[in-house]
Amino acid sequence: MYASGKYTSRGPALIPRMKTKHRIYYITLFSVVLLGLIATGMFQFWPHSIESATDWTMDKRSVHDAPLIRLPVSNPIPERGDLSCRMHTCFDVYRCGYNPKNRIKVYIYPLQKFVDELGVPISSNGLSREYNDLLSAISDSDFYTDDVTRACLFIPSVDVLNQNSLRIRETAQALAILPRWDKGMNHLLFNMLPGGPPDYNTALDVPRDRALLAGGGFSTWTYRQGYDVSIPVYSPLSADVELPERQPGPRRYFILSPQTAIHREYRAELERLKEENGEALLLLDKCSNLSQGAASARKRCYKGQVYDYPQILQESSFCVVLRGARLGQAALSDVLQAGCVPVILADSYILPFSEVLDWKRASVVIPEEKLSEMYTILKSIPHRQVEEMQRQAHWFWQAYFRSMKSIGLTTLQIINDRIYPYAARTYEEWNNPPVVKWSSVNSPLFLPLIPPRAPGFTAVVLTYDRVESLFRVITEISKVPSLAKLLVVWNNQNKSPPEESLWPKIGVPLKVVRTKENKLSNRFFPYDEIETEAVLAIDDDIIMLTSDELQFGYEVWREFPDRLVGYPGRLHLWDHEMGKWKYESEWTNEVSMVLTGAAFYHKYFNYLYTYKMPGDIKNWVDAHMNCEDIAMNFLVANITGKAPIKVTPRKKFKCPECTAIDGLSLDQTHMVERSECINKFASVFGTMPLKVVEHRADPVLYKDDFPEKLKSFPNIGSL
Repeated sequence: MYASGKYTSRGPALIPRMKTKHRIYYITLFSVVLLGLIATGMFQFWPHSIESATDWTMDKRSVHDAPLIRLPVSNPIPERGDLSCRMHTCFDVYRCGYNPKNRIKVYIYPLQKFVDELGVPISSNGLSREYNDLLSAISDSDFYTDDVTRACLFIPSVDVLNQNSLRIRETAQALAILPRWDKGMNHLLFNMLPGGPPDYNTALDVPRDRALLAGGGFSTWTYRQGYDVSIPVYSPLSADVELPERQPGPRRYFILSPQTAIHREYRAELERLKEENGEALLLLDKCSNLSQGAASARKRCYKGQVYDYPQILQESSFCVVLRGARLGQAALSDVLQAGCVPVILADSYILPFSEVLDWKRASVVIPEEKLSEMYTILKSIPHRQVEEMQRQAHWFWQAYFRSMKSIGLTTLQIINDRIYPYAARTYEEWNNPPVVKWSSVNSPLFLPLIPPRAPGFTAVVLTYDRVESLFRVITEISKVPSLAKLLVVWNNQNKSPPEESLWPKIGVPLKVVRTKENKLSNRFFPYDEIETEAVLAIDDDIIMLTSDELQFGYEVWREFPDRLVGYPGRLHLWDHEMGKWKYESEWTNEVSMVLTGAAFYHKYFNYLYTYKMPGDIKNWVDAHMNCEDIAMNFLVANITGKAPIKVTPRKKFKCPECTAIDGLSLDQTHMVERSECINKFASVFGTMPLKVVEHRADPVLYKDDFPEKLKSFPNIGSL
């Protein structure tokens, strides 16, 4: 108390006490000055610019709140459009540059409301819901950037989807004043309804300089191959309709014509086909006895009978899509959604995304002059092919047509593939329904762009009930330094695998997969547990391979990831007396196969074996419980055109516990069956893909007279 009192008497007593009103005044003044300094600092150092400050964000998508831009009559107009433009002449790829993800960056201009000198908008619709959905999807995607300096592609917020709602000249003027327009270089416009009466041109009439056009009605005359992108005409009428799942197969009607307002000549030809083929063909038209509106737009009629649209499309195998006033028709999207095979009669029409989609798998294109032959043409298509086309058609809609988001992102992906062709999607990725997860698998036939997900290899051991031998194999394989994971495929449905406590304790993950059926092909299934590129297929009785031999085999595979690299070698020979192929397992100086009882290969071949094996080979193998290794040799040799690589001197495996009676490979019947397999597979492939080679891979210093400590793989070749 005393010390405090002393401080009080000597400190504050020296300063005159402020009056309360003065103290409040100075505190207020100090606060104002401090806030001013903070605000000045924020404006001085916070990154901002005219272009980036109004980026495309969720709260700026209303055209009502957008700044008003007046367009004087004297404003420049872009050129009509250069039909000679290609990616190497009218697109600056250097803006895209290199990036680790091989993905273009897309900038969307901020919303602006363009009007002429009198204040009349350049578009009667403003910003349509479809275009808003499109821009929203792009802004939410990995393509989008809000940094205009990093952008490779620029998308105006000027809605030109429907030319009917545009003032052509004023829209062109609005494009020309965009800050980064530069004669349309690296700009992308989306249009679905081009042209107007009476000519209905097949491309947008708005002058656009060198801009790319994603158009919904291109013909071969207006489409700039490899530059423009042909897109579908979105069907907003059917967007909210959820059709029930319908399996491919025969349906109530063979052919259905769902379009209204088609040309009278086409209508007359369809009526004639209807008379000839009766109930096989259903010819629909607009319902005249219903009031106009959205409800009537979802109805179709035939002689007073009313049908729900697009639900009725699911009742037909084929659906006719004829040209209307425009080449591109929204009916195509409806037909695909229903899983009905579109029969397209629109000469010179560039089908949507035809740059990457194989339309032969999902549609039938018939010249307009052959409309009268349509029924005969469609009847000649096999039922199985029709089912495949139905399945493919529905998947095309799901993947690329179902929303403005799908259409927009597919367009950007196509442009992305042009700019980064080495990282482009393959034909299979564009056209094959995702039955399996291919995204994690790199084909070994090309140099990988990224390292494998996991180093080392995964050992896959197929077993039935030889538990003691299986445990010995697991123990030996676990000694290999490059082993990343061990996967046991338990192929016995009548017996459970041993308890977890009984399995050998090893230093890598061990996973047991139980199969639903006892099939040899289970060893080549692309299990999700296989995360490495390299796979070692090994039988549950191969206990004689040393860790050095396995490690060396893996090292050889790393040099040749597109080959089968294995230990036991076999040969196919032509038997002149019998006039067919023969399987040979005796010692020779040649090999054409390595058995997958102990072999390394790329996991890509698991996918090919399971889902792309030609003919009925896989079913034949499972039925005969034999020759899955020969089938894999055929498959790899056919894909690569190369022979397998045999490693180490082992020709045959010796099993101390096995006798001649127990050894299946010693049975003459087995040899005959193997020869039959080779002849069967050769007939299915239509050729003999196996390649004969006089080559074997052995380690350096393998037989040289050097101390063992100088050899990397000393324990090789001992039996």
